[in-house]
Amino acid sequence: MNPSTAQAEVIVDELVRNGVRHAVLAPGSRNAPLAYALHRAAHAARLRLHVRIDERSAGFLALGLAARTRRPVPVFCTSGTAASNLHPAVSEAYHAGVPLLVITADRPPELRAAGANQTIDQHRLYGSEVRLFDELGVAEARSGQNAYWRSQVCRAWAAAACGMRGGPVHLNLPFREPLVPDGDTEWFELLEGRPGGARWTEVADRGTSPSSLGRLSSGRGLVLVGDWDGAEEASAWGERVGWPVLSEVGGVGVSGPAAISTGMWLLNLPEFIREHRPEQVLCVGRPTVFRQVQQLLADSGVEVLLAHGGIGWPAPAHNVREVAETFGADSGGPGLVDPQWLTAWQQADQKASAALHAALDLERWPNGPAVAREVVDALPENSLLVLGSSNPSRDVALAGRQRPDVLVHRNRGAAGIDGTVSTALGAATGHGGPTYALLGDLTFLHDSNGLVLGPYEQRPDLTIVVFNDDGGGIFSLLEQGGPEHSDSFDRVFGTPHGTDLGQLCAAHGVDHVKVPGHAELREALRPKPGLRVVEVRANRDELRAVHQRLHAAVRSALLG
Repeated sequence: MNPSTAQAEVIVDELVRNGVRHAVLAPGSRNAPLAYALHRAAHAARLRLHVRIDERSAGFLALGLAARTRRPVPVFCTSGTAASNLHPAVSEAYHAGVPLLVITADRPPELRAAGANQTIDQHRLYGSEVRLFDELGVAEARSGQNAYWRSQVCRAWAAAACGMRGGPVHLNLPFREPLVPDGDTEWFELLEGRPGGARWTEVADRGTSPSSLGRLSSGRGLVLVGDWDGAEEASAWGERVGWPVLSEVGGVGVSGPAAISTGMWLLNLPEFIREHRPEQVLCVGRPTVFRQVQQLLADSGVEVLLAHGGIGWPAPAHNVREVAETFGADSGGPGLVDPQWLTAWQQADQKASAALHAALDLERWPNGPAVAREVVDALPENSLLVLGSSNPSRDVALAGRQRPDVLVHRNRGAAGIDGTVSTALGAATGHGGPTYALLGDLTFLHDSNGLVLGPYEQRPDLTIVVFNDDGGGIFSLLEQGGPEHSDSFDRVFGTPHGTDLGQLCAAHGVDHVKVPGHAELREALRPKPGLRVVEVRANRDELRAVHQRLHAAVRSALLG
């Protein structure tokens, strides 16, 4: 057996022993030893192998799998720019706390200075956005290699999985030729792992006793849910102590009488906030979407407490008072409860919701919040909803619907639109139940390579709803979308593309349907096995005006 084959076989075996159940491969020449080892492991039903031709899509597929299974998922690629294309997924995993194992093949040192093909500097390629970087020594036929390879795999797994959230790790593996098996199965020392399929090195789980916040002391506070690992616990805690629970996707994924479905509308009313200003705000995870949330967290008169299991934390005004891994199920007590506080928010929520939906019913179909409302209402129980990072995340929040039985995934770590189709495919595979994605057209096109699925690849039950307003609708709602910038807007921000999504889907063998109205959308959203795309065409010229009218309706209902 040649050294490259021996090293690859041991690495894949030890990954399985550590708990790898899914692996993603982007094939190449230099990572051929790993490709053969992964194929053998998959053939033996030791793991499920997913193969992608585009490294960026491969990285986000692995990220979606890891986010839903909460266990490290390795993604393997060859050398050169292939490794660079994994960087967006690494960035998202780092900032979102997703356990991702990035395993890049490389040229051996003697070829890096020789102008060899497909060679770049892969040493610490991802900079500070990984928890651990390690480059293994080039495999050699000498004693001690088996223990060394297995030990380093365990070290990488532990670094990725450690703590409440996890994070990305980068292993760089330089391989010398030959890169393919030579037919010889003998190696001069045993290549076996520990007896009974055990890990080579057992690492104690340092996340079993998370720290808890200790400063929760006010009867007038808010819970802001930024991501979803703690949404259920946050809902129950808010109900117990009488704090309203607001999330960045409205009432989706949060439950109980403390859940406020129109929270993002209420926070955007300065007069309301002046009368209902919280003394403390408990942030669960990392809120990133709405400016009104950032303004509240930056208020020097509001004490900000953060339940965040990562190695860094958000601090809009650098004024976070306390950070812990969790707020603790027993944090606070009956002495905190101010029943009038929660009642005031509940009454405001009811008024805002009635006004919002009455106004939304009067708007011309389709628009973002109306489509989001239809999608949320149509989701089967226990569905997973993957949201694009631009308008879809906002639209679901602004639709103001309650769906406590729905799980949500958003790539809000780095808040980019990279790889969202692939993330949804990975998340759907990890979820194992009905999964829907709501994306804008640019987000969909940005990762249309995610639809490239060969005949050997799994197609999970995933319905991708594309709200197609032919360009960057999000910019219509920002300063760039003001009438004073209309001369330049469409060319450099609106960026119309005119792509026929039906033909694009047909090229990839993916079912596609374009729906003209409410009834057709509801019918298209009925549960159906396999991968499909549902397209809603819209005109973004009225987008800014629609949001202004909805805001005015909510404002009038609460403030007169």
